[in-house]
Amino acid sequence: MPEAGASGALREAQLVSNPGCYATASTLGALALLRGGVVEPAGLIIDAASGATGAGKKAAEDFSFSEVDGDFRAYRVLRHQHTPEIERALGLAGSPAGPVTFTPHLLPARRGILATIYGRLRPGKTGADAAAAVATFVSGKPFLRAAKPDGVRLHPVIGTNRVLLGADADPERGVAVCFAAIDNLVKGAAGQAVQNANLMLGLAETTGLEALHGSAP
Repeated sequence: MPEAGASGALREAQLVSNPGCYATASTLGALALLRGGVVEPAGLIIDAASGATGAGKKAAEDFSFSEVDGDFRAYRVLRHQHTPEIERALGLAGSPAGPVTFTPHLLPARRGILATIYGRLRPGKTGADAAAAVATFVSGKPFLRAAKPDGVRLHPVIGTNRVLLGADADPERGVAVCFAAIDNLVKGAAGQAVQNANLMLGLAETTGLEALHGSAP
């Protein structure tokens, strides 16, 4: 994902692997805290909830919208395939962390992912530091947006290539938390593939993606 490393490296690449939707949201939220020096790299915990379209393409009754609607549950607990992908993505981005505990949940919605990343707060760090880390992380990245933690939700990102990030911390409890929201079918899939292809082909990173306004400005 371009925001995790140097986009120049993508411009020189001959082959690029597009990350999964859970890995995209989780990695970007974790990177904001890690690069800002807000949390320790060990012991990250990630809870992520996805709409039914993020649970794979297999035609299983458990993942049909008629079964998901009105319900909420975790799945593939402690054995999800995106766990090592998140750890590898963080390492490739220069912020190795682990082990990561990742738990996916199935939302009663069609699309969208909201990831919640918890980390052990470093001594002396505060909520202001967590918010500042997000602001610094999104700066200069055309598809990243900073928001207050309770402002990170799905509606503003559905139908767009945007990522909405927000963070806070509690020194008394020694924990920091970051939220990341994406559309799993755009930034978590096709939109990010277009973004990567743009960089590989020497085009502007936003080419073909600016018109995806979604449901909010």
